[in-house]
Amino acid sequence: MNPARKGPGNGRSRAIDANDDVVGQGYLDGQLLIAMPVMEDERFARSVIYVCAHSSEGAMGIIVNRPAGSIDFTDLLVQLDIIKTSDQIKLPETAEAMKVMKGGPVETGRGFVLHSSDFFIEDATLPIDDGICLTATVDILKAIAKGAGPKHAMLALGYAGWAPGQLETEIQSNGWLHCPADPDLIFGRDVEDKYNRALHKIGIDPGMLSNDAGHA
Repeated sequence: MNPARKGPGNGRSRAIDANDDVVGQGYLDGQLLIAMPVMEDERFARSVIYVCAHSSEGAMGIIVNRPAGSIDFTDLLVQLDIIKTSDQIKLPETAEAMKVMKGGPVETGRGFVLHSSDFFIEDATLPIDDGICLTATVDILKAIAKGAGPKHAMLALGYAGWAPGQLETEIQSNGWLHCPADPDLIFGRDVEDKYNRALHKIGIDPGMLSNDAGHA
């Protein structure tokens, strides 16, 4: 997969890293993409991706089941000068439990927060579907650190992007299954089990998948 270079923007607020234009919404917005076992690109093997935007201009999404290794959310807050090192022990439980994921291979130094719709920043938060939003500014990280952020949230570094028509071609070539998303699959802490759970959600036994499987 050759990632597209367009990504979500954030209006007037300062981005966690930089600003972009928002990809137009449509098609599979709010759906989950589930990689087929035959996925040849190792960056996306066994990945579950929440599609944030999809239109004739391309698509972008966030991988929700690939932890960012040893990167810790509280350490990131210190690196971004949101809190002092001495304040790490004072963080609310929601901040301490925050997951940091590898969201995809595009702009891996930039943060994107998928979160529940009980938190919204004017000109910065992108509502997607079914109570899920995307915000890419440091303001949401500050809110989470203060205990004033969304009830459910996940920080992703980078995102997955597709050029116009590319995602459609990959689906037609049996690269991806897709199904409706739900908050538990996106924000659940059982990251390693999300792939199998997503398949079971559409009634598929992982062991029964073949190269000829179609999409949901």
